[in-house]
Amino acid sequence: MELPETRYAKTTDGAHIAYQVIGNGPVDFVYIGPWFTHVEYRWELPRYARFLRRISAFSRLILFDRRGMGMSDSVPIDQLPDPETRMDDIRAVMDDVGSERAVVYGASESGALAMLFAASHPDRTAALVVHGSYPSAKMERDIPWGWTFEYFEEQTAVIESSWGTEEFFRREFPDMGDDPQLLRFFASYARHAMSPGAAVAAWRMEWETDVRDILSAIHVPTLILHRREDQPEAHRYIAEHIPGAEYVELPGDEHIPFLGDQDSVLNEIERFVKGVRSEEASLDRVLATVLFTDIVGSTETGARLGDRAWSELLERHHSTIRSLLARYRGVEVDTAGDGFFSTFDGPARAVKCARAMSDAMVAHDLQIRAGVHTGEVETIDGKAGGLAVVIGARIGALASASEVLASSTVKDLTAGSGLVFEDAGEHELKGVPDRWHLYRVVKDVTSRS
Repeated sequence: MELPETRYAKTTDGAHIAYQVIGNGPVDFVYIGPWFTHVEYRWELPRYARFLRRISAFSRLILFDRRGMGMSDSVPIDQLPDPETRMDDIRAVMDDVGSERAVVYGASESGALAMLFAASHPDRTAALVVHGSYPSAKMERDIPWGWTFEYFEEQTAVIESSWGTEEFFRREFPDMGDDPQLLRFFASYARHAMSPGAAVAAWRMEWETDVRDILSAIHVPTLILHRREDQPEAHRYIAEHIPGAEYVELPGDEHIPFLGDQDSVLNEIERFVKGVRSEEASLDRVLATVLFTDIVGSTETGARLGDRAWSELLERHHSTIRSLLARYRGVEVDTAGDGFFSTFDGPARAVKCARAMSDAMVAHDLQIRAGVHTGEVETIDGKAGGLAVVIGARIGALASASEVLASSTVKDLTAGSGLVFEDAGEHELKGVPDRWHLYRVVKDVTSRS
């Protein structure tokens, strides 16, 4: 069997992402492999190869290794890419193959990344397919399908001690015990894909990521697939919270899509993909991160300095803010006096930018406050608006001097970013329903933008 050629896409920050393209169907199909990947080794398992070739029969199939896995550039195990960096990698691969829009597919833990991509980049997402995924892994009052912290700690130790062994996969997937070939493949595939340290880092990121708050911001055609005995509550939750999502339940309990009855899965995917119409995406509503900053005590400072000196200081403030927005890929939306309203396509960049702004103001003998929130932003009369913008502004108003406050949504979407948060309690936000749990950004353990 002839294998697809492996190529590399270069990202804006210089990383190389390994990818393959197979098929020439009318629809591009980006396959985000579950858990761990190796674009070349996966073809060693006939049933996996059959699954992928069947998808390539009705699409142009785009496969890739996430950064830090398989044949893509490696990263330090304590700096596994955060979700927005991984979204950048997807776009880099799509750009390299000339794909403007694609059906985006995510299974198991990669479903969260696929959902986040669809909400954040509807201009690049023709449709979304999620198979056997969940919006959050932690067991909480409203997440009956989640894992307890005790299980998480136990599983962390198991991954570190037995990653890449047949015993590990026999324990995780008991049905594999009857298929020695499958056990051997998965053990070897895991070793090719990532080291034990990287596997633990990926497991921790999976545990910390929560995309529940962004599901309502997905407005592309969506298919939710799952097998009846594989965490049905999680899949129903996703389908109920994504507007207009189609929910399909298949017989069986296999978590891995290409195990068990492949054809029932593939038939549903093919039916859905063939029904996706090529039409322009509506960009009036998109998931974005908003950042509000303003100078603390600006009135008093202006009165003390006088008009001319204050005007010059304000000009230096504006220049510094704008240079940092350019560095962290923020977009200036509005400026009023000493305040800035900006948007970002990822929460980690927004928080790091806010932290850098606060630090930079020290050189000008100024202190700023900052508020960050991720939510659905609407375009109203050509400007960004909607409830997410109001929430971001209210959070910013609550911040103290040199403080960056963030919503729980921001915290849940920045796993792996190196950001450290401190609980700032629940607050009422003027004009906004419910009470909001806020977090204080205490440090950034990386210098990556």
